[in-house]
Amino acid sequence: MQRNIEALVERRRQADRARSLQDRLADRITGFAGSMRSVVLHGAVFGAWAVLNSGLTPLDPFDPSFVILATVASVEAIFLSTFVLISQNRMQAQADARADLDLQISLLAEHEITRLVSLVTAMADKMDIEQAREPELAELARDVAPERVLDEIEGTG
Repeated sequence: MQRNIEALVERRRQADRARSLQDRLADRITGFAGSMRSVVLHGAVFGAWAVLNSGLTPLDPFDPSFVILATVASVEAIFLSTFVLISQNRMQAQADARADLDLQISLLAEHEITRLVSLVTAMADKMDIEQAREPELAELARDVAPERVLDEIEGTG
């Protein structure tokens, strides 16, 4: 088990190192944008902007109609949503790769279990054990063609 964990951790490190500069940048930006530090920073900046431009201070307002603030917030939202989409696309690609690996492992396990059921059934039959003649054992001993299962799933969806 420890070997599997270490292999998994090493694989994640390799994938992390293989990320492009754009992916690393997008992940850092979305990581910050999704943090409480970002919320506090935005609250402070927008709050100060509102106070300075509402005439509550002796300073002259530089954006009394808040048009500049709205423009800055809109542009920030456009870029932020793009960075989030980039990160989500990369995470979806990782999830797809993991799902493919899970499917391959499941198919291999299914094949191995089918072979074991066949072997144990043959041994039980040779030893004249009555359970070896149970009808569901024949069904369990048959190989499942993954293509047929996928075709069936896609046909009902």
